[in-house]
Amino acid sequence: MSAGVHDVVGVGVGPFNLGLACLAEPLPDLDCVFLEARGELAWHPGMLLEESTLQVPFLADLVTMADPTSPFSFLAFLKDTGRLYPFYVRESFYPLRREYDAYCRWAAGRLTSLRFHQRAEEVRHEVDGAGDTTYVVRAVDPRDGSVTEHRGRHLVLGVGTVPHVPAPLAAAAGPSWHSADYLAAREQLLTHDDVTVVGSGQSAAEVVSDLLVRMRPEAQLRWLTRSPRFYPMEYTKLTLELTSPEHSAHVRSLPPGRRRALLASHAPLHKGISADLVDRLHEQLYVRSLDVAAGRATAPLLVAATEVTGLEPTATGGHRLSLQQTESGQRWSTTTDALLLATGYRYEVPAFLAPVADRLRWDSEGRYDVADDFTVDDEHRVFVQNAELHTHGINAPDLGMGPWRSSVILERVLGHAPYPVEQRVAFQEFGVPACAEPAPAPSGVVA
Repeated sequence: MSAGVHDVVGVGVGPFNLGLACLAEPLPDLDCVFLEARGELAWHPGMLLEESTLQVPFLADLVTMADPTSPFSFLAFLKDTGRLYPFYVRESFYPLRREYDAYCRWAAGRLTSLRFHQRAEEVRHEVDGAGDTTYVVRAVDPRDGSVTEHRGRHLVLGVGTVPHVPAPLAAAAGPSWHSADYLAAREQLLTHDDVTVVGSGQSAAEVVSDLLVRMRPEAQLRWLTRSPRFYPMEYTKLTLELTSPEHSAHVRSLPPGRRRALLASHAPLHKGISADLVDRLHEQLYVRSLDVAAGRATAPLLVAATEVTGLEPTATGGHRLSLQQTESGQRWSTTTDALLLATGYRYEVPAFLAPVADRLRWDSEGRYDVADDFTVDDEHRVFVQNAELHTHGINAPDLGMGPWRSSVILERVLGHAPYPVEQRVAFQEFGVPACAEPAPAPSGVVA
């Protein structure tokens, strides 16, 4: 290996690149470095509510599904911190979100490949005298502006997603926060007598549940979503098989139009609310209804199938929302003092890729054209993590499939498989099964 050239330069240290770093750490034939702009690892800090849990079991940690013997497993973290037996007695497969964040920090503190305070500013492509491809990541330390260049034969992009605010809500001039900042904004939200939560899914439900406990009973709380209902995440066993390599391959095999329609139908698989939380919310609303009936509280307002079409400031510094009921088409409006936008996240292609954009594959909508090995270039040297929902399906954001994807990436980088890569997970078939016989010709047609 040329001096100063890593096998892998990773950009971003969220759970997926962190998991890749953990799996790469013990491999003697691999030299990696992972860059993170922040000064420390932080996993969705704005939503680390006191009692909220992951929606996946503890086995969906950074490494276990690739290497159950790894010293970076969640169980190893529990043992090291003296919490293994309490977790065992608790008898729940689902760690607290705060616990998972602590686990990720614990793992990060045991790695030698992470470099914090390294904000990627530019990626260049170079070819050395031997004709070898090298990607050079120019990184700036936000604290003092100092510049460091990191060279690697492979580039792994794990920059994550960013909070998304729909266009009608982007011009909010009054008190408004995205759920990504909920904990930081919570005390300010609680000073308002009228709060509206917009959005659906787990984050919205967790915020509403938290506000039901913390807001004054006589304050008005609304929950608006354009989803047709407040639906739970579908979590039956055969449905879970859709987070499998076979289903991902099936998704990739479809033409863009059919793939788009299929992925749209998968919303309940990864955007729903955990069933336990749905039940807890109903119980909270039932308890509140007793106080409402006695005149001691204001009834919360929950409205599904309702889309925000516009927003204007009010004379008192709040917001007037223009709304449309998506099933009837009826238009209406409401005013509120403060907004909490649980409107999800989107992947944005990082600006630092501009110098090498012509080396990458793009689809007709300007998104990565991601291959089955998670590369986006013809040389199979630039990988993406959690940027392939549109090509691979719901595997992309699934924590449990992160170690599998890391195993695929490591096999491509090394030319051999340090961790066995499962080729078959599901009992069911996706697409036309291999044993299928040719369809008979339509009646009246001579073959």
